[in-house]
Amino acid sequence: MARSDGTGAIRVMVSATTAIRRAGLESILRDNPAVKLAGSVYGVASLTQAIIDLQPDVVLIDVSEPDRATLSVAEAPSRMGDACAMVILVDDPPVGWVASALRSGVRGLLPRDLSADQILGAIQAANSGVVLLDPQISRGIAEQVREQNAEDWPVLEPLTPREIQVLGMLAEGFVNKEIATRLGISDHTVKFHISQILEKLDSSSRTEAVTRGIRMGLIPL
Repeated sequence: MARSDGTGAIRVMVSATTAIRRAGLESILRDNPAVKLAGSVYGVASLTQAIIDLQPDVVLIDVSEPDRATLSVAEAPSRMGDACAMVILVDDPPVGWVASALRSGVRGLLPRDLSADQILGAIQAANSGVVLLDPQISRGIAEQVREQNAEDWPVLEPLTPREIQVLGMLAEGFVNKEIATRLGISDHTVKFHISQILEKLDSSSRTEAVTRGIRMGLIPL
């Protein structure tokens, strides 16, 4: 429960990648007496230090894309021995990224279009120790568990070592530009590799390709 202001209100820190999203989330918190805005930062770059300084009960992170930087921040409270709960608002995260987030102790993975009431409910649930997952994410995990012993998905052509490397980075939530920088290749080459991966795994989206890659043992969890 709330630790520092004696009112019983849940102290929440907000992080968002756009000023509009950040202002909207701040407004939701200010309008409800059950929560208190403990702090607000732009993006996740300065979030770890803000958590150390302000010690919120819940951290609400809004991200436009599931990336590695957000996972690093999610891991910080456990490394520091902090008990704050993490709730991440993100659309269509890859299965591998979801697995990493849950291993980091994230208590909420939900879509960005939640209503104010749903966001407040998620904050209260996370503060109570409940883990909340978007139904679509839950279905993806359940499907993976059901089929983890099934026959491998047919591959029209084996993936090259570089394509397997790119697939693994997609599972970790890296975007094209980050993959290009880390591998020292152009954005165009990254797009070509992803196109080949989708074709070879007979997948219509990155998420589907990552899911199939996990089932085939190409991506370790």
